[in-house]
Amino acid sequence: MNVPHIDLSTMYLGLRLQSPIVASAGPLTGDSNSWEALEAAGAGAIVLPSLFEEQIENDAFARDATFALGADVSAESSTYLPQLDHDDGAAWHLGLVELARERLEIPVIASLNGTSPGGWVHYARSLENAGAHAIELNIFDVAVDPHVKSSDVEQRYSDLIGDVRSQLTVPVAVKLGPWFTSLPYFATALQGAGVSGLVLFNRFYQPDIDLDTLDVTPRIELSTSAASRLPLHWIGILRELVACSLAGTSGVHEGADALKLLLVGADVAMTTSALLRHGPQHVATMLDWIREWMTAREYESVEQLKGSVSRSNIADPEAYERANYYTMLHSWHG
Repeated sequence: MNVPHIDLSTMYLGLRLQSPIVASAGPLTGDSNSWEALEAAGAGAIVLPSLFEEQIENDAFARDATFALGADVSAESSTYLPQLDHDDGAAWHLGLVELARERLEIPVIASLNGTSPGGWVHYARSLENAGAHAIELNIFDVAVDPHVKSSDVEQRYSDLIGDVRSQLTVPVAVKLGPWFTSLPYFATALQGAGVSGLVLFNRFYQPDIDLDTLDVTPRIELSTSAASRLPLHWIGILRELVACSLAGTSGVHEGADALKLLLVGADVAMTTSALLRHGPQHVATMLDWIREWMTAREYESVEQLKGSVSRSNIADPEAYERANYYTMLHSWHG
């Protein structure tokens, strides 16, 4: 029996990946012991953990404070100065990129997480020089000032992205949250500014309350497959509007979750929670499922199916619009 060859490769940020499953930024990609297992399981790329704006600023503050301790000490007493810890956040991330490039054949994507233009932006160039094939700019912000207009927030994002883009020659992807009045407008504006890809969406981690202490505390919960519906909806809309790469993230737990994102127009599906639950080998499980589905329906490649169920390629485009809201609410039968 001849088993048909299924081409699972895909283009993302101008890079040819061996598969559309990408291990997104998280504890697993930050553990060098998992890298080869992810590559062997078929991951198309890995996104290393984010280097945060706050980390860089804290490191700089700590260095300045350390040097200030000896400001009034004579040069002959230089040994009075405390020893600097060179293993700071920025140095660790740069070293992680260099190590990943040495050990992996698949693309290594570095991640920067910040919200305000500033001196930390030049670390994008450092990450590129360390060997990153691309940079993912992760914008996670909570606007709480009532005097700041939505247009001001978007302009600040655009300025930040422009600053990062100006530092680099490698592709830049932007990871966004879904909370925009007109996401299609902003997405097309980002593409016009030179962004190579959009990652949809950043999870909004809400705080919790400790009822014993009344403290507002962080609480991280892994996603479920239901979370993939939001990126699925918007990628299906954006695929006809932008030519840049699109990545679907959050809620990608099974091969079916990833496949649905590809069908609406994603170039890759990114996963973290599923790999934390099941380990690197789960990438192979997801790809096997996709391969079997494609074989049964005589698809030969991922490129062949990408976007076939996007808004522009279905009989009823209103399924992505307000009509879907009405239909959904009236679909319940108790």
